[in-house]
Amino acid sequence: MATASVSGRMKEHPAAATAILSVVGYALVIGTFAGLVPQRVFPDLSLQQVNLLSHAIAAVNTTATILLVLGWRWIRRGEVKKHAHAMAGSFGLILVFLVLYLTKIGGGGTKEIVGAPQLVYYAYLAMLAIHIILSIVAVPVVLYALILGITHTPTELRQETPHKKVGRIAAGSWILSLSLGVVTYVMLNWVYGYEFAAA
Repeated sequence: MATASVSGRMKEHPAAATAILSVVGYALVIGTFAGLVPQRVFPDLSLQQVNLLSHAIAAVNTTATILLVLGWRWIRRGEVKKHAHAMAGSFGLILVFLVLYLTKIGGGGTKEIVGAPQLVYYAYLAMLAIHIILSIVAVPVVLYALILGITHTPTELRQETPHKKVGRIAAGSWILSLSLGVVTYVMLNWVYGYEFAAA
């Protein structure tokens, strides 16, 4: 019964639910980067463990991107259930990404690209900036589309909500962000060198 009432409130107030969940997500990420989350929360990671987490994050993001593209394709074909499963799966993977990413940053540190030609270096920075900005901006849009999707029937979504429009923006920005994240990961970890800065 409690679940039904929570779901009912989310259905009635999707924007408020989106705002609350977005603030929680932003607070976790900003708190980790700013050192506000206690260090004891995170394990003390070696560079090797940071690299393993980087590889895992890239695998998670690649899989999430594939699911998003499939979900987009399936909804265009009218395969609503497949679309819903793909989008829910991709969101679940993003939650896995968030745990892995915060663990890597909070317990290990960051890596900066070195050895790239100047033009490539600036292209890398531009892609990384777009990836980060889209990741930040996409959070409320993705959450809003997801909340609408899980609290409304397919008929309600089509007739009573902006799910189609919001979902298109969410999926497009999410796919671009994740793709650029994977490209920068390959450049940093496999094409050029890096410097490691411990947390």
